[in-house]
Amino acid sequence: MNVKDLLEQVKNGTIEIEEAEKHLRKQPYEEMGYAKLDSHREIRSGFPEVVYCSGKPDEFLASIYQKLYDENGEVFGTRASEHQYEIVKQVLPQVVYDPISHILKIEKEDKEHIGKIAICSAGTADIPVAEEAAQTAEFFGANVDRIYDVGVSGVHRLLAQLDTVQEANCVVAVAGMEGALASVVGGLVSNPVIAVPTSVGYGASMHGLSALLTMINSCANGIAVVNIDNGYGAGYMATQINRLAVK
Repeated sequence: MNVKDLLEQVKNGTIEIEEAEKHLRKQPYEEMGYAKLDSHREIRSGFPEVVYCSGKPDEFLASIYQKLYDENGEVFGTRASEHQYEIVKQVLPQVVYDPISHILKIEKEDKEHIGKIAICSAGTADIPVAEEAAQTAEFFGANVDRIYDVGVSGVHRLLAQLDTVQEANCVVAVAGMEGALASVVGGLVSNPVIAVPTSVGYGASMHGLSALLTMINSCANGIAVVNIDNGYGAGYMATQINRLAVK
């Protein structure tokens, strides 16, 4: 529970002062032995802790999800497998798994969404990374427009969606191969562009290194670049920009 919600409940009389005091007295993290859950992260940064699922042992992952859900009423994880979904579902039956983005989450139904972020993918093969960015931004409270398969081999497809792209507070450009989409988008919009290189491509793409080098050497202004396949990082940063724009 974040501090604002806690204080609202005290104000409305739905929670006793003593119970609220228990929440506020908790140390900044919860010790689990194998993990230290950062329960104060949302207070400091405005975003709750997110679970990076890949590589976590089954028994640890299920307990972490349970603790975060008990604390916040929702929980969000990236890079999860179908097997991990089945493990977490045993303790939290309402958990939802998306096999495209590999996101494993429980989300509050009444969440407010603000602003606008446009997420563009160069090709259909880039959609898993684009969806990781899109669902991250949505979980953190942003409205998202998805504009997929608009790469430079058919740039007219992007131009047909130009109004939507230009109206967004931030644009995420996801591309593999040579990664040129970010430069094209950067030359068309006035707001920040976050470029996400993906590992999609043939041999000389070097698992995304080619796209990464193209993006960090772009001649278009206003482009920031995250790591290869890091849709989560792009969605997080885009949400920060979107919040500032709305303010």
